[in-house]
Amino acid sequence: MKIKRRGILFVVSAPSGAGKTTLCREAMKKLKGVAFSISYTTRPARPGEREGVDYRFVKEETFLEMVEKGEIAEWARVYDHLYGTPLPPLNQAIEKGEDLFLDIDIQGASQIKAKFPDDTVAIYVFPPSLKTLRERLTHRDTDPTPEIKKRWEKAEEEIAMYPFFHYFIVNDNLEEAVEYLANIVNAERHRINRIQELKW
Repeated sequence: MKIKRRGILFVVSAPSGAGKTTLCREAMKKLKGVAFSISYTTRPARPGEREGVDYRFVKEETFLEMVEKGEIAEWARVYDHLYGTPLPPLNQAIEKGEDLFLDIDIQGASQIKAKFPDDTVAIYVFPPSLKTLRERLTHRDTDPTPEIKKRWEKAEEEIAMYPFFHYFIVNDNLEEAVEYLANIVNAERHRINRIQELKW
């Protein structure tokens, strides 16, 4: 049997420090045929981050030029830096029936969902508690203290927006959270209404 379907954009959002990036990366090890959408950002690279793997790091002028040309599917200014998802890879993946993880914030998730309403599956990742979230933000040592404070103040506001999403995962135990995410991906791939063509 050969089934043809459009690709799915799995948008994974969470407050900073909830572990969505790690969750996506680990789930990709368990899943076949899903890639990671690489976003553009104007912020400096953090220790250990690699160009073209974690982000594409560009100057703000370059970023805004891409926005004007319509090359960015969604974008937002977050904590004084610009973040955005390139549009061409999304269109290509959908047309080829390939699936993508988009590790983006809530503003970006709403833009992607509006632009690709039939091809987007939005998943929200909760931390096990606000106390745990504060500890993760404080101890990860990738941001200066003023930025950590901004992220913490934003967290409660973002968590209140969870009804916008299709699914939720509580990232308490990473292994279990990865299993939940993989299950969501596999279930969405097998929805009848995603079949475009079926051949025996």
